[in-house]
Amino acid sequence: MKMEFLETQNLSEKQKLEIIKLWNSEYPRALNHNNVAEFDKYLNSLSNKHHILLLDETGNLKGWLIYFVRDYEQCFAMLLDASLQGLGWGSKFLNLAKERNSELNGWVIDNDNEPKLNGKNYKSPIGFYYKNRFEIHKDIQLKKKNINGIKVIWKSNNK
Repeated sequence: MKMEFLETQNLSEKQKLEIIKLWNSEYPRALNHNNVAEFDKYLNSLSNKHHILLLDETGNLKGWLIYFVRDYEQCFAMLLDASLQGLGWGSKFLNLAKERNSELNGWVIDNDNEPKLNGKNYKSPIGFYYKNRFEIHKDIQLKKKNINGIKVIWKSNNK
């Protein structure tokens, strides 16, 4: 399977639409974005944004990672098409972000009970982040739209 990573600071309208489609299919239904304006509102709340896109051989978006600054912390969010999960692409994504940052902070849903748009339950990626040397902070929680998230942190000295 031939895939390509593309780094950019600005997203085209087409890329935003593809990310929204991926977001809405992979994240719990309660966190979906209904349109580009809603997604732009999310993006505009972040500063110093850097996007990494994962494209297949036909140029279709299969993954998205964004690292950014929010509340004085270097943060990230990542999406990967379900068909690529478990094949090493998520770790490759994270490794690119780790090469460019000394710290990454994120939020992870802590359970497998949240329904996705397709009716299946979202699978918590806590084990994936643990495997990729993130500290899991179950004591630091964030509730958004009644979905509980816990903080994950990677620092370059964790290696």
